[in-house]
Amino acid sequence: MQKIKTALLSYGMSGKVFHAPFLAIHPGFELLGSWERSKKLIQEDYPEVRSYPTLEAVLDDDIDLVIVNTPVETHFEYAKKVLLAGKHAIVEKAFTTTVAEALELAALAKEKGLKLAVFQNRRWDSDFKTVQQVVSDQVLGEIVEAEFHFDRYNPNLSAKTHKETANSGAGILKDLGPHLIDQALSLFGLPQSVFADIRITRTHSLVDDYIDILLYYPDVRVRLKAGFFVREAIPSYVIHGKKGSFLKVRGDVQEDDLKLAKKPNLDTWGKEPKTKEGILHTEINNDVLIEKIPTLQGNYYDFFDGVYNSISNDTPEPVTAQDGVHVMQIIEAAIQSNNQKKVIDL
Repeated sequence: MQKIKTALLSYGMSGKVFHAPFLAIHPGFELLGSWERSKKLIQEDYPEVRSYPTLEAVLDDDIDLVIVNTPVETHFEYAKKVLLAGKHAIVEKAFTTTVAEALELAALAKEKGLKLAVFQNRRWDSDFKTVQQVVSDQVLGEIVEAEFHFDRYNPNLSAKTHKETANSGAGILKDLGPHLIDQALSLFGLPQSVFADIRITRTHSLVDDYIDILLYYPDVRVRLKAGFFVREAIPSYVIHGKKGSFLKVRGDVQEDDLKLAKKPNLDTWGKEPKTKEGILHTEINNDVLIEKIPTLQGNYYDFFDGVYNSISNDTPEPVTAQDGVHVMQIIEAAIQSNNQKKVIDL
C-alpha cells in the first residue's frame, strides 16, 4: 500500500484530537510531523515524527499531503501556499472566509491536478449517519421540514484568542455553522434562498454566538440553529415528512472519546449508547408505528480513507472543494440576509 506522507500545520486540539489519531491507525498514511510555533508537543505523542519550525520547512520536505488546521482566517493563505508547492491539501472548516477565496482554491487545485478536501468530519457522526439513512429509506414520505441544532450551554468566552477576537474567521457562523450547513446540503442540496438571524448573546463577546438560518427549497424548509444558552437541549435532528417524523438527539461519542485519548479502531469505535436512539413515528403500509431506530456506527476514519482513495486511485474527495464553495455561499448569503433583514436568493 502506497504511504501518503502527511504533515499538520498545527498540533493543538484539532491536530491532536481529530487528525493525528486517524492518520496513525490508517495503513495508507505516514504522519511526518507538524508545524509547531511555540509549544512543542507532537513528539510527546509520536516520538518518531518531526516538529517543523516554519511553514516553509513543511513545504520544503518530501510531503504529499498537508492538513491546514489553523485558525479560519489563515486557511486561504496557507492552503494556497500548500497547493502552489505541489502538495495535496485537507482544509479544516470553515473552508475559507469568503466565496471568492474558496473558488480560487478550487480552481488552483484543479489547475495543479491536486486533491483538495474539506474536513467536514460531522458527516461521519453516528447521529447524522442515522438521520441520513432514515431520509434515504423514505420511511417519512415526502420531507416537508427539517431542523438541525448544534446547541450548547457555555456563557463563558473561549480561552482561544483567535475565536473571540473580531476577525474574518471568528464567530459561531464559521465555527459550528459549517457543520450544520454541510449536513443540510449533503441531504437536500443547495437551496433556492436563505434567511438568517445572527446575534451576539454572551456578555463581552465580540463575535457572533447565535445563528438561526432558514434554507428555502421548493417543497422543503430547513432550519439550522446554534447557540451557547441552551441548558436543556431539544432533539438536534427533527425531520417531518408527509407520513411521519424522526427525532434524534446529538449522541456521537467520538469527540469526547478522542479528548480522553482513546484510540480509534474499526470495530467498536463511534458506537452510541442505546439511550440516544432516535424515535421514528410514521405510517408504513397503512400501519402507524412508533419505534426506536438503532443508531449507525460513526467513524471519522472513513473521511481519511476517502482521502487516501482520492489521492491513490484518483477518486473524488470525500468532501470536495466544490462542497466547500457551497457552504461558503450559504455563509455569505446568511451574513447578507442578517445585514439587510431580508431573504437572499442564491
